[in-house]
Amino acid sequence: MDSPFQHTLRILIFIALGFPVLVIVLHTIVRIARHFYKFPMPQFMANAIDNPFRRKIQPPDKTPVRHGIEPGMTVLEVGPGNGTYTVATARRVGDKGKVVTIDIEPRMIERVMRKAQAEGIDNIEAKVADVYDLPFEEGYFDAIYMIAVIGEIPEPNKAMREFHRVLSPSGTLAFSEFLWDPDYPHAGTLIRMATSAGFWLKKKAGNVFYYTLIFEK
Repeated sequence: MDSPFQHTLRILIFIALGFPVLVIVLHTIVRIARHFYKFPMPQFMANAIDNPFRRKIQPPDKTPVRHGIEPGMTVLEVGPGNGTYTVATARRVGDKGKVVTIDIEPRMIERVMRKAQAEGIDNIEAKVADVYDLPFEEGYFDAIYMIAVIGEIPEPNKAMREFHRVLSPSGTLAFSEFLWDPDYPHAGTLIRMATSAGFWLKKKAGNVFYYTLIFEK
């Protein structure tokens, strides 16, 4: 018969081994479901997704540099989440630059604007917009970026063509993706998709777990 210590130890070992398996199973189920049914990130999950673990892997102040963002640029962000990376990018472009961030969820846009106001950032323009019909003229942006968003878009090829339209001739399109994201696309998939929309790969950084692709026209 096990002693109380042995019994407790057995339970702890079971939990330690079983929890990762449970997480993997749940992640796989969600990923399969998301493959067949695309929908944008709910507003109430914004803070959960922007967590300390993510910020350690992807520091907000370094991410705009990784995306090739330079001071003075006019930048489009697709899918701002709670605005952490929006604010970081706005600081990177400075007073002479501007960040336009879009989402189809009005409450997400409201969240971003509250964050920008709270941090005293005034070079952010947040609006509700459709990625298939962007309310901007051709060649308006110097750069476009999105972080773990392209997989949420039901027709990414259609969106890619619209990104190509609103990007300046010398502009860049950047994607950052995490393996943990249920909508995570393989780098090769994104490269083929962007190439078919008229882009070519300029730079690839990172690894399977976390990568960034930067494209030019």
